[in-house]
Amino acid sequence: MERNFQSAEELAAALHAGEVTSLELTDEAIDRIEREDKALNAICVPDFDRARAAAREADQARVRGEDAPLLGIPVTVKECYNVAGLPTTWGMPEHRGFLPAEDAVQVARLKSAGAVILGKTNVPLGLQGLQSSNPVYGTTNNPWDQDRTPGGSSGGSAAALAAGFGALSIGSDIGGSLRTPAHFCGVYGHKPSLGLVANRGMVPPAVPALPVDLDLAVVGPMARTARDLALLLDIMAGPDPLTYGVAHELTLPPARHERLSDFRVLVLDDHPFIPTGTAVRAGVDRVAEALRDAGAQVDRHSALLPDLAEAATLYTELLFSGSVARFPVEAYEQLQARAAGLSADDQSLDAARLRGMVVTHRDWLAANHRRELHRHGWRQFFAEFDAVVCPVTPTPAFPHDHNPDLLACRIDIDGVEYPFFDQLVWAGLATMPGLPATAMPAGFSPEGLPVGVQVIGPMFEDRTPLRLAELLEQRLGGFQKPN
Repeated sequence: MERNFQSAEELAAALHAGEVTSLELTDEAIDRIEREDKALNAICVPDFDRARAAAREADQARVRGEDAPLLGIPVTVKECYNVAGLPTTWGMPEHRGFLPAEDAVQVARLKSAGAVILGKTNVPLGLQGLQSSNPVYGTTNNPWDQDRTPGGSSGGSAAALAAGFGALSIGSDIGGSLRTPAHFCGVYGHKPSLGLVANRGMVPPAVPALPVDLDLAVVGPMARTARDLALLLDIMAGPDPLTYGVAHELTLPPARHERLSDFRVLVLDDHPFIPTGTAVRAGVDRVAEALRDAGAQVDRHSALLPDLAEAATLYTELLFSGSVARFPVEAYEQLQARAAGLSADDQSLDAARLRGMVVTHRDWLAANHRRELHRHGWRQFFAEFDAVVCPVTPTPAFPHDHNPDLLACRIDIDGVEYPFFDQLVWAGLATMPGLPATAMPAGFSPEGLPVGVQVIGPMFEDRTPLRLAELLEQRLGGFQKPN
């Protein structure tokens, strides 16, 4: 495989052996971006001059005998991270001119690890949605089919990885924003346990970059191999030095097992709120068969599994609870009136979204208590199982849909339309309780589109789903270069 598609691990070995320089790798990556990205629009903010300067410095550091985990390796960064001297807009035209003066903590960690930052990758407007399109930078296309989306909100990062634009990227996830693009583009993404990775500086433009504890949202790594995910997570993980880092150091426990035959896995492909499409169901079955063939314990049902319908409703309410915080008073009052008219028997996800938008603090605390009960249920579940394998979304990548009213959008599942946001229930399975989840390739649809699954593990045991993904990669094969 040509060097633009090699893993960070392989590139590091080549750099150590003197087979290539960082400047050569960086020039090759830039050449490929300039040649291929006109059709994809994955790199929305190139930073090639500084990348070449960083590559030269990495080469000089290696001559001096210095080393670092990512020394000289080209990477990209999602647009929503602050990078000093580059615009952070979140795709919002009113913020075109915002230039942060300080790197986000994760950008600083990438640089400390020796990475060469090629530029920033595209996002949806305000990071809202499962597509990557905005008025500032336009639309990003899927490298496998340019008429389809690469997903969102980390769609630019996933498309860049699939197209060979850098070995690694960093993204964020609250509604599958790491996992869905990985699934749509045939790459890997890891949603860390809630609170494991510091997020300071991954903040809307012009908002102070403070070390806040986010509810549901995390930042995390993206790559073309599971081992690279683990490598990048080790660099990203750990408390913010301004807060918990003053008193705490991180020690992640090792993976529960090193062999597939020792894993106990629950495989799911049915959800009470939305069907699973044929192509994704086949991908889940492919992984289940690989697990069984390797001697793993594979179950399809367990009484220990927390209730999926309640989990989806709770996740939806929590997810939408902050979505209208800056709405005008009149618009908010209209939502309150609509929510008051809901029947108590209406337990649809549409109703959960509306209730979440106008939830009171008292009701939010009650929802948070229900979340803690779910977390306790997951602790009991993971006393008997090591992981859950399930879909990321019900379908492979779907065609571009630029309807600005996301609540009016629909998703086609085997010829039947469903509310667009209902597909988030699979992402919410890990997000609501804060569990780690690794998205990994699991084959292709009959149309040749990538199909992925997610591997969910116990909270703060991120190495367990990462190791399981790595072992499955060895049996199933992993990333494949787009045609």
